[in-house]
Amino acid sequence: MFQIGDNIVYPMHGAGVIEAIEEIDLLEEKQQYYIIKMSINNMKVMIPTSKIVNSRIRPVTDILAINHIIHIFQHGESDTLLPWKQRYKVNADKIKMGEMQEGAEVVRDLRRIKKEKTLNTSEKELLDNAYEFLLSELEVVKGITDRQIKSFC
Repeated sequence: MFQIGDNIVYPMHGAGVIEAIEEIDLLEEKQQYYIIKMSINNMKVMIPTSKIVNSRIRPVTDILAINHIIHIFQHGESDTLLPWKQRYKVNADKIKMGEMQEGAEVVRDLRRIKKEKTLNTSEKELLDNAYEFLLSELEVVKGITDRQIKSFC
């Protein structure tokens, strides 16, 4: 599915690059693994090639989708009526899905709330993580301009 050098997004970890595909012998069973270097914390992740579909790893969003996501980020509606615990669960679930649009919505909504009142520690951490994941992907999108990246800042 993926090739060496492909930029990918791993939900809850951000963007990374496939550095290698290696056959590794673990517990007397040989299996092929994707070796992924994540851009956040320079962490390396090994995922069996047979489990890649269920891992929700996906290719980096392309430039055509970015303009739509920017529009949602800047003009989309936020649901600010939810109690914070319910809002936290909804936002955490969006981040776990690993889709750029949903991650941008989390950043947008929590930033809007933050302008009006102080976020609790859990939501503040969720906002920081979502923003870091979003930026890690934006930095590797081919054809994106600095102006487009700044629209998320």
